[in-house]
Amino acid sequence: MSHRDATPSGRNAISGAPTAPPPAGLSDPGAESAALEDRGLMEKVRGGDEAAFGVLMQRWELPVKAVIARLVGNASEAEELAQEAFVRLWQQREKFRAGAEFRPWLLAIAVNLARNRLRWWRRRPTVALDEWSLREGAGIEGGREESELERAERAAAVREAVAALPVPLREAIVLFEYEALSQAEIAQVVGATPKAVETRIHRAREKLRSALRRWL
Repeated sequence: MSHRDATPSGRNAISGAPTAPPPAGLSDPGAESAALEDRGLMEKVRGGDEAAFGVLMQRWELPVKAVIARLVGNASEAEELAQEAFVRLWQQREKFRAGAEFRPWLLAIAVNLARNRLRWWRRRPTVALDEWSLREGAGIEGGREESELERAERAAAVREAVAALPVPLREAIVLFEYEALSQAEIAQVVGATPKAVETRIHRAREKLRSALRRWL
């Protein structure tokens, strides 16, 4: 799914460095076929088909876990919440609208769970910061050769900068940059207008550029 509508230069939205080609979107025939198959499986799940549910869980468990991990900043919490997301999917299966896109619907469940967990943690200020850290994470690709230590430091800086964003901005930038959702799809996931999503992405980029100035 291309980001050209929002990043016409074809460079990294945060660092300005050249980016790799974005993940295949729904304009790709293979992606369209996969999305159609997901919708078909979800239609079966609506009817109580546990085998179809198992296929969807196998396909989407890791992507859901990755989204939640980037939002809450904690690998073990992401594991737990990803499992809960699929419990919710099964419990709410009859709410899935025929013909709707499956991916935004599933990610909306995941994002809501992440929001709730973050609210819960804010009410527990005595938890040490080092207990609330992501062990695995992806950094932003740079445009030069780096040592392993530099890459690790940069990845940690990116994770900290993303985690420091206000939740609405964090959701928007994670779904846009890491998951390659369009602004319209993100709007469905987070319950906002596409224009509001565009604004959040812009604000998130500005804050990240400021926080990551030494790496740009």
